[in-house]
Amino acid sequence: MGALTILALIIVASGAGFLSRSLLQWALLRPYNVARGTGYAGLVTSAFVHADLTHLLFNLITFVSFGFALERVIGTVRFVALYLSGLLVSSIGTCIKHRNEPNYGSLGASGAILAVLFASIVYFPHNRLVLLPLPIPIPGPLFAVIYLAFSWYSARHARGNINHDAHIGGALTGLAFVAITDPQRIRALWSSFSG
Repeated sequence: MGALTILALIIVASGAGFLSRSLLQWALLRPYNVARGTGYAGLVTSAFVHADLTHLLFNLITFVSFGFALERVIGTVRFVALYLSGLLVSSIGTCIKHRNEPNYGSLGASGAILAVLFASIVYFPHNRLVLLPLPIPIPGPLFAVIYLAFSWYSARHARGNINHDAHIGGALTGLAFVAITDPQRIRALWSSFSG
């Protein structure tokens, strides 16, 4: 139920944002404003609205592919807590990095969805994922390492409008959430790959 509600909120809010530029502007996370005591709503609202259809579709595909199965395993309360943790940590990290940039704004659910994806990798380590643009399925843990390395590199050599730091923050939040709420899963994952 939690994953379905979150999915519906993202679709409805993003659709409304596509139709209303003023809603899109209102939902933006503006780190400069947050650092100066205003715009706190953007910490949450920005994670339900997307600037374009491509970004929305990538996030929806990832969320649907991993969110529902993960919710069945960890339960609705923990799933919603995981999602909100990824959302807040990635938003706060964005605010810290961009606090002195008055023109910077961020939208999208990527941080929260990466928390879901990386928690899912811990629970389902033998699932294979595809790292686009290469259509070759690779084991989840290897995907995680490659993705984090790529995101770290991309964040240091930023081009375009992708908030790679939010991806890293969300991914690490997913791993930390499982380590805190279900540490035996992390131990089991480590054991299965360390021999």
